[in-house]
Amino acid sequence: MSLYFPKAFNKLLPVLSLWAVMGCSTSKPASAIESAPAAVTPAVPTPPPYGPAEIKRQVLASEALKNRFVGFALYDPELKQMVVEHNADKYFVPASNTKLFTFYASLKMLGDSIPALKYVVRGDSLIFWGTGDPTFTHMDVKNSLAYDFLKNRKEKLYYLEAPFESEPFAPNWSWDDYNYYYQPERSVFPIHGNVVKFVKKAGVASYSVTPKRFKASTKTDTARNVNKDEFVRAWRSNDFQYFPRHAPASFSVEVPFIPSPDMTVKLLADTLKRSVTLLKQRALPKGGQTFYGLPADTVLKRMMQVSDNLFAEQLMALCSGTLSDTLSVERGIQHATKTYLADLPDAPIWVDGSGLSVKNMFTPRSIIALLKKLQQERPTERLLTLMATGGQPGTFKSIYQAAVPFVFGKSGTLSHVHNQSGYIKTKSGKLLLFSFMNNNYSATSIEIRNEMVRIMTEVHEKY
Repeated sequence: MSLYFPKAFNKLLPVLSLWAVMGCSTSKPASAIESAPAAVTPAVPTPPPYGPAEIKRQVLASEALKNRFVGFALYDPELKQMVVEHNADKYFVPASNTKLFTFYASLKMLGDSIPALKYVVRGDSLIFWGTGDPTFTHMDVKNSLAYDFLKNRKEKLYYLEAPFESEPFAPNWSWDDYNYYYQPERSVFPIHGNVVKFVKKAGVASYSVTPKRFKASTKTDTARNVNKDEFVRAWRSNDFQYFPRHAPASFSVEVPFIPSPDMTVKLLADTLKRSVTLLKQRALPKGGQTFYGLPADTVLKRMMQVSDNLFAEQLMALCSGTLSDTLSVERGIQHATKTYLADLPDAPIWVDGSGLSVKNMFTPRSIIALLKKLQQERPTERLLTLMATGGQPGTFKSIYQAAVPFVFGKSGTLSHVHNQSGYIKTKSGKLLLFSFMNNNYSATSIEIRNEMVRIMTEVHEKY
């Protein structure tokens, strides 16, 4: 039987024949194999330079690891743009980052000095009332200006309670924190910081009480073992109990007292060592003069560096005093929000001066916008001296420690809340603005803080 091949195939026969003669093999000869170069291991790719992508990667990894809600914003004022954003448009409970807003409102609404009190002279009488100044005879702030003014006046002293529309506690403050130093009550004429200080030195049997007036209302209880605190004030009275079982050999404990017009007059008389009479009239006299006290920067610096809650609340009351004779923390906040903060990316939900309320809510990008505004109000170096500073006395003392400080700002902590916002200097010479917010975590605040410090320190060193 004959085979049929297409004509096209006939043209391939010479080529196929040559292939057959050469051995019908496509393998390379041995000599070619022996001379082939050795296999080369692929080079490990060089990691990308430390930049926005790596910063965001670490923030995201940290969020997943610690199982928390994280907001982060890093802004370069030279480039006028965000370097990194993560949940920057989401609302967070700010805790004491709220004090940045109080700080800004105070810069806008108060002058160079704090109004310490107001007064009028009527014949042989000096009638005075409070402005909300928190520094009168404060036990940790050196200030005798208003004290000396009242003590050395020749007129008889009459105290008049100015109208105050704010409650002693702001909305959503923890009622059971009333016994702790960080939650004194708000008032129109704070005295001694609205706290009682109990101090005992090692080797001394008794303890001292300041103001001394509260010594008589402090009782010792050696029998019960009901709590962990050395001193406990009754819920709605100025009666204190001392539990020596819980007391160390030495201590310094501050417990808030309940202010009232009667208590203010008694404490004024005690400290001034002269008679002070309470006037019961409701209307303030017309033509009142203002006596000014400490520089505003001194008060703002304490609020920012040690996170003084009373100072923050009273500063907003002082701000409201520039609008009306009736003091109101809420009115001060409303005015500042409407007049100076209407251009923030996200409208602030702002209810108190200190951040103790969980009703406060801000977004990281709005905090960045506020930090930019602060730079417009003060020269940068002067501004930074008023902030909590890494490694320096205050809330940043134990973190960001370096020979040359590089982080300046404000921290904020409540249960399941820890935030830091402010300014960071990099080794490359940049000054960046940042807001790092953490809510709803189950870890300890120390763990969260340490992770934030690690990331921000890398930003300082590498960016």
